[in-house]
Amino acid sequence: MTRLILLNKPYDMLCQFTDRGSEGSPRATLSDVVKVAGVYPAGRLDRDSEGLLILTDDGGLQARISDPKHKMEKSYWVQVEGHVTEDALTALRAGVMLNDGMTRPAKAEAIAAPEGLWQRIPPVRFRKSVPDSWLKLTIAEGRNRQVRRMTAAVGLPTLRLIRVQIGDWTLEGLAPGEWRFATPPPPEPVTPFATKGPKPGPRPHGSLGLAGPKARARKSFRGGGGRA
Repeated sequence: MTRLILLNKPYDMLCQFTDRGSEGSPRATLSDVVKVAGVYPAGRLDRDSEGLLILTDDGGLQARISDPKHKMEKSYWVQVEGHVTEDALTALRAGVMLNDGMTRPAKAEAIAAPEGLWQRIPPVRFRKSVPDSWLKLTIAEGRNRQVRRMTAAVGLPTLRLIRVQIGDWTLEGLAPGEWRFATPPPPEPVTPFATKGPKPGPRPHGSLGLAGPKARARKSFRGGGGRA
C-alpha cells in the first residue's frame, strides 16, 4: 500500500536523508525528523526554503508530483524586499524571462503577513531602510531556485520562502519538523484501447497498404525480442 507523508521542512535542513561526503557535519537532514524507512522526497525544497515536502514510497507518484510535465501546481508564501506593485504582479502572471528561458505564467497576488506564522531560526535579516512585503505565488514548473529568480527578475528579492501547498495537499496544522501520513491520490486513469470496429476494406493498389492484386504478400515473423 502506498505511503505518503507531508512534512513541514524547517529552514536550513537538507532535502535528503544523509549528508553525503560530509561525515560529522552538523547540517540537519530529513532523517532527523522522519523515522520511516523506504520513503523518499517527491521533488526538492532548497536548504534555505521552508514548508511542505512530500515523501512517498511510490515511484510513479513521485514522478506525478515532481515532474513538470504533469503541471501539478505548487504554492508559496514569499517575503520580499520592497513593496509588491501591480506591475510586478502583472509581470509574474505573464511569465518572466530568466537566464534559462521564459517561465510559464504564474498565479500571483499580494497578501498580508500570514497570521500565526512561526519565527524562522535564524531570523530573517532585514535592512532598516528597505520595506518588506508578502506575496503568494503559484507555479507549475520546477526549475532550480525558480521562485527566488522570478521575484528578483521583477525587482523583489526574496527574503523568506515557504511552500504551503502542492496539488491538493497543504501545510495546515504542521509546525516546522512535524509530519503526518496523508491519503495518496487515486491512480491516473488508464486510457482504454480503441473499440474494435468493422475491418477496413481493401486499399487501392499503390496505397501504403499495398492491397492490390500485384501487391507482394507480407512476410510473417514469429518470436524474436524486438520492440518498436
